[in-house]
Amino acid sequence: MANLLSIVTFLPALAALILAVLLRGDDAAANRNAKWLALFATSATFLISLVILVQFDPNDTGFQMVEARPWMLGLQYKLGVDGISVLFVMLTTFIMPLAIAASWTVETRVKEYMIAFLILETLILGVFMSLDLVLFYVFFEAGLIPMFLIIGIWGGANRIYASFKFFLYTFLGSVLMLVAMVAMIADAQTSDIEVMLTHPFSYAGFDLLGIHIVGGAQTLMFLAFFASFAVKMPMWPVHTWLPDAHVQAPTAGSVVLAAILLKLGGYGFLRFSLPMFPIGSEVIGPLVLWLSAIAIVYTSLVALVQDDMKKLIAYSSVAHMGYVTMGIFSVNQQGLDGAIFQMLSHGFISAALFLCVGVIYDRMHTRDIDAYGGLVNRMPAYALIFLLFTMANVGLPGTSGFIGEFLTLVGIFQVNTWVAVIATSGVILSAAYALWLYRRVVMGDLIKESLRTISDMTLRERAIFAPLVVMTLLLGVYPALILDVIGPSVEALLGHVNMALDAAGHGTGDVRLAADH
Repeated sequence: MANLLSIVTFLPALAALILAVLLRGDDAAANRNAKWLALFATSATFLISLVILVQFDPNDTGFQMVEARPWMLGLQYKLGVDGISVLFVMLTTFIMPLAIAASWTVETRVKEYMIAFLILETLILGVFMSLDLVLFYVFFEAGLIPMFLIIGIWGGANRIYASFKFFLYTFLGSVLMLVAMVAMIADAQTSDIEVMLTHPFSYAGFDLLGIHIVGGAQTLMFLAFFASFAVKMPMWPVHTWLPDAHVQAPTAGSVVLAAILLKLGGYGFLRFSLPMFPIGSEVIGPLVLWLSAIAIVYTSLVALVQDDMKKLIAYSSVAHMGYVTMGIFSVNQQGLDGAIFQMLSHGFISAALFLCVGVIYDRMHTRDIDAYGGLVNRMPAYALIFLLFTMANVGLPGTSGFIGEFLTLVGIFQVNTWVAVIATSGVILSAAYALWLYRRVVMGDLIKESLRTISDMTLRERAIFAPLVVMTLLLGVYPALILDVIGPSVEALLGHVNMALDAAGHGTGDVRLAADH
């Protein structure tokens, strides 16, 4: 199928245009039509994206199904996927129909709500498929706008503060990245990402304001990109926007934010930081490892004292992203495999956890942990689903959460034993806050009078959870579904990085190889 990537990318945007132009009115019928059209468009996007996965050859480590044509100002519109990006495309198209189905109870400005999610899907897919630096930046930054509107219009009581905090943090973090991109394009004389991946950016050390910059321009460019991707993940200590955004966002907004948007930072590290700035990554890598270890322990401890369910799960997400950055900057096969697996697994698990909060919030209109207790007596199906994803979040063997954490810990243990020990303690802490939450909300006697008439999950809600249950268990017992796809591309990435580090290690005393750490 010609132009398959463009079709998948822009089909949601086309549906948004149809909604905006053709659908009139805001009565019940119009709202219902908007929901069904959005669900149809996102489901069709997922089905077509399966063709990408079927046609994809994991043994080909280059970019596949590439589309390239002139764009504007001498730039090009260029899309493609490799073993690293193709599964993030699948994650996006998989999650979006579930987010739309979870929004069936929305009654305020439904058409605009659906348009925002459809545009957001197009922009996220554009990020994962872009093979032009300028095109990537346009998609990457434009994605802020629909999420800003989703939080700011359909969010909670403090939505304006949360939406502006989200926007400012993530936008300001990308300003330095834009400066670095201009310098990269000037140096490489192209904005083509495929060409840039093989372009040797200077790593000669120099003095700047009396400070010797080890790794030279590569270190500065790495730091500029790091400023953007670290906020997007988010990493400690620039994570504070995430709990506020999650608490105020509607359920579907939290699902997309946790399951997909947080992965843009990790994808950026894999696509740009490691392959384009291997020397800069080697110089700053040890600092990133320690920041990740601190994030895992600190945010897990903070999660233990939360009284809002969404905020607790948000801090849990920051902790789990700490494993991702650790795995990436361990720069070995197990670490990188684990980091990518963890991102994909977290996409399913975090989406399900926020949906679990949404189920009881729709009934009781509160996220306060103390407002619940004993739900197992009235909601046995809900209690079972919530238990499964709580265990997956903890990293129980047999669930996808175990595979990602285990591989990243194996990878980091080869590089820095102390970081691995500290990160492993996060597994214990995650069990503490996750089981504490589950016990307080679900277990015990049904004492509170307000809960005596609460109803169990509807057929629609069970249907939403079903695919998430299947993926969480399937990947837990058969991780090769992911590892076989990403393995060759990760191996090629490591080969490229190690060649650059070998050359630098033999050519300058500024940089030490990973084996010397």
